[in-house]
Amino acid sequence: MTSLPRCAVLDDHQGAALASADWGPLDGRVEVRVLREHLADRDALVAAVGDCEVLVVMRERTPLDAALLDRLPRLRLVVTSGMRNASIDLAACRERGITVCGTSSGSEPPTELTWALILGLVRHVTTEAAALRAGGPWQSTVGGDLAGRTLGLLGLGKIGGRVAAVGRAFGMDVLAWSPHLTEERVAAHGDGVRLARGKADLFERSDVVSLHLVLSDRTRGIVGEPELRAMRPGAYLVNTARAGLVDGTALLRALRERWIAGAGLDVYETEPLPAGDPLRTLPNVLALPHLGYVSEANYARYFGQAVEDIEAYLAGAPVRVLEGPSVRAPGV
Repeated sequence: MTSLPRCAVLDDHQGAALASADWGPLDGRVEVRVLREHLADRDALVAAVGDCEVLVVMRERTPLDAALLDRLPRLRLVVTSGMRNASIDLAACRERGITVCGTSSGSEPPTELTWALILGLVRHVTTEAAALRAGGPWQSTVGGDLAGRTLGLLGLGKIGGRVAAVGRAFGMDVLAWSPHLTEERVAAHGDGVRLARGKADLFERSDVVSLHLVLSDRTRGIVGEPELRAMRPGAYLVNTARAGLVDGTALLRALRERWIAGAGLDVYETEPLPAGDPLRTLPNVLALPHLGYVSEANYARYFGQAVEDIEAYLAGAPVRVLEGPSVRAPGV
């Protein structure tokens, strides 16, 4: 009797993967298991999924490079949430006959979380909520205002554009900049959104700077000490994009020495964030555990389309292929 091909769903921290979609179409065709804890240790990861032909991976949590792929000789299909995953070596997958498929991803959830961080910082929400819960002082801070202030956006794509629209609704002036942003593209976002004269201009003039760039060789470390020093002492930096956009050492110094008022962070170079990392305890940091994409609607997209991707692959007609050959279905 031929055993069913095996599929592992990685990094399902909330145990939500199976409940977020109908996995019924795979019943009797694929054996699905869920791993709730992130396995950073490669030996532990290989031990957990080495018998799998299919992996469903969450965002860029698990780097799938050539060295790791060589330790997973049964692997034939990788499904990633989203249609871009820089942590997957697509060329190495192609060389090994592994098909890589993606899913759609909504820009609304990270937009909403960006504003949760901005509002939380400016109005000192966590400080006041913690004091209220603990029986501490009744009103200990004076919140800042958004109306009439300047929002600086490093990147004006799908998410940056949505963040700009909310900023305008709050009555903020919006400045935007990225290496190839043009006056025409900025004008498409309407009155009140303007192109900064340059990167330095954006950081000097903004009360809140929010990052919305794709991480690449060109953008890695695009926010460093000069940019952080250029910010106003009362300004905030918010990053819901990628940690690598910011020089982490410079950011820690800026926060400790109060070059800026604070930072709202949802992304980190190492995830989960190590227990002793100072970003967990600095008083002027509002840190969340990478929740930007984590919403009911997005999970329904991710896992519903993951099932579709696996079904299509089993039928010999892969869909949403990022790169790589169409190969025979596992177990066939």
